[in-house]
Amino acid sequence: MSRICQITGKKRMVGNNVSHANNKTKRTFEVNLFKKKFFMPETGEWITLKVSAHGLKTINKIGIEEAVKRGRKNGLID
Repeated sequence: MSRICQITGKKRMVGNNVSHANNKTKRTFEVNLFKKKFFMPETGEWITLKVSAHGLKTINKIGIEEAVKRGRKNGLID
């Protein structure tokens, strides 16, 4: 499974390590992901999502039902 947030769609970025001598080598910036269980009150069941820290803030702001609905619309949740 890839490391992609199921709410915001954030994924790894690619950049460079830059040394003091200005040598550049490739590196990746990973996403701050958590595997988290959420309770869906309308269906009465628990779902497990891989969400980033920004995704948790989004869920707190708009609610879990709306966040899951947006994630499914964007194709991030099966």
